[in-house]
Amino acid sequence: AHPRLLRRAPAPPPPRPARRGNKQGILQPGRRGVSRFPAPSRGSRGSGGASRLEGALARRSREHSAAAAPSLLLLDYDGSVLPFLGGLGGGYQKTLVLLTWIPALFIGFSQFSDSFLLDQPNFWCRGAGKGAELAGVTATGRWDAGDVANWTSPPTTPFSTASWGAAGNLSNGSGADGGDTPPLPSPPDKGDNASNCDCHAWDYGIRTGLVQNVVSKWDLVCDNAWKVHIAKFSLLVGLIFGYLITGCIADWVGRRPVLLFSIIFILIFGLTVALSVNVTMFSTLRFFEGFCLAGIILTLYALRIELCPPGKRFMITMVASFVAMAGQFLMPGLAALCRDWQVLQALIICPFLLMLLYWSIFPESLRWLMATQQFEAAKKLILHFTQKNCMNPESDIKGVMPELEKELSRRPKKVCIVKVVGTRNLWKNIVVLCVNSLTGYGIHHCFARSMMGHEVKVPLLENFYADYYTVASIALASCLAMCVVVRLLGRRGGLLLFVILTALASLLQLGLLNLIGKYSQHPDSGMSDSVKDKFSIAFSIVGMFASHAVGSLSVFFCAEITPTVIRCGGLGLVLASAGFGMLTAPIIDLHNQKGYFLHHIIFACCTLICIICILLLPESRDQNLPENISNGEHYTRQPLLPHKKGEQPLLLTNAELKDYSGLHDAATAGDGLPENATANGMKSM
Repeated sequence: AHPRLLRRAPAPPPPRPARRGNKQGILQPGRRGVSRFPAPSRGSRGSGGASRLEGALARRSREHSAAAAPSLLLLDYDGSVLPFLGGLGGGYQKTLVLLTWIPALFIGFSQFSDSFLLDQPNFWCRGAGKGAELAGVTATGRWDAGDVANWTSPPTTPFSTASWGAAGNLSNGSGADGGDTPPLPSPPDKGDNASNCDCHAWDYGIRTGLVQNVVSKWDLVCDNAWKVHIAKFSLLVGLIFGYLITGCIADWVGRRPVLLFSIIFILIFGLTVALSVNVTMFSTLRFFEGFCLAGIILTLYALRIELCPPGKRFMITMVASFVAMAGQFLMPGLAALCRDWQVLQALIICPFLLMLLYWSIFPESLRWLMATQQFEAAKKLILHFTQKNCMNPESDIKGVMPELEKELSRRPKKVCIVKVVGTRNLWKNIVVLCVNSLTGYGIHHCFARSMMGHEVKVPLLENFYADYYTVASIALASCLAMCVVVRLLGRRGGLLLFVILTALASLLQLGLLNLIGKYSQHPDSGMSDSVKDKFSIAFSIVGMFASHAVGSLSVFFCAEITPTVIRCGGLGLVLASAGFGMLTAPIIDLHNQKGYFLHHIIFACCTLICIICILLLPESRDQNLPENISNGEHYTRQPLLPHKKGEQPLLLTNAELKDYSGLHDAATAGDGLPENATANGMKSM
């Protein structure tokens, strides 16, 4: 054979041994459970490899300790920092609380100004004396051609026309001088089928103590009446957007900047509203006024909560509510004093000028600074508190200041409200309270409409001031009852009681009154329309009383169970839900009362859902405010009834709750709770 044919094929290379990892320490496919650190080389086995491994572990340990939570003493604001500052015993803290109460009066003026600026007055066609054509005499509607043709006597109006001249509040709507009081209109000739809106000029009878308001200024009647409801929409929609946006900003940049900038811009937009040249400009500026007003309401509410120790939070908040109600009661006198809507609007906004002094007086929330780990600014503020209160630095028994000195190098850790989506318990609590506030404020208008609207006509409620003060008195009685009930039953028990009362009043009004109406058609039944009206008023009063408490208590409850780092964002969600409930009033009015019964049925069903959902909420009475999201997750529900004496409550410990909630280890390490802490207190040893 040829030598080339006899060449042997090369032998295959020997198989290479499998290696557990490459030079970067990355695991080979299929290999699990091997350390991420690279294996030491052959030449470095022994002391050299061990030293490098120990160095890597030390670096990781230092990084982990830097990312860990600060001292438990600093995270326990209610238990250590607030007592060190004297709680509410310090004179400076009392001054700050008082400064949060005073603006509540101005807020009350602004919130109830729509009832006077946009009230639909009585109006009639401007003519020569008693021969004038009647354009309309009621504030809730107008006569159509059939009503005019069948006219026999003056109709019964919801607001008495006999008091127009005595009150001196008649005016001309087209810019004419309001000094001459026009005569009351006489009925048109029988059989006159002319349209009641054929006039080009009207005279107005304003019932709110003003000579001129927005409706009479720009003739917002007949075909332009819908613009009144849009103007009412604008303030509420501005409040809703303001709550949502300023709440997120206040959690990110602080409460104080949002408060101060809201004050500046409400002065700009509020005073510009008084200079509006048409209703479009008025509605647009009212939107921005509501936006800024929401920032003031929200930040003052949060600051008030964060200044107080656990036992004083509800009392401090209720005092602010009573001050706002004082503004509601004083508003009619203020309107009668101003006489013109532009003067009234300017007088409502001008007191906010005093709040410009807050720039140099009111500090940032110390609780928020501590929760977001801004310890450098917190240290300066603590020294400012001690200087104002003339405190001795030796009173720091727990050593807050030495611990604070150790943490000054930390970077701030701010949180947005969207982080609540990744929680297991906190988002449920906020959603439940949003539904409660939406239902409470939404059904409140349904009860008010059934009492003073198109369903009943009671002689007592035929006057604007009677209507206004009836609603205000019911709200005042509701707040007084809240003070007693919450003290006895707690936050959750009180909210549950008021929701049950709301549901009962709503179901009885929807069901029992229809049954009475059927029996009243039979002459032998002994039932009459007057009996139905009396029952309707009784159920409406109970419903307004309870629903007002549901809405107010839901907002306060949210402020207590939402962590400090996202408190304004959570409050913004609940207050925005309340604003959506208040939108029910202009929506129903815009559709001329159509769909009113359906609105009431929907909200009645929501009250039944709320009864079940309230049982999922925790009880926050006499509990410390949660500071971060992990603390908020530890608020778990307790049994509705208290435990028997000697019975061990079934509450999860911190370690058990960590496994249940699914939180990351880093978040759990940063919650700052001791090992013997339970969901709502300390575990008994």
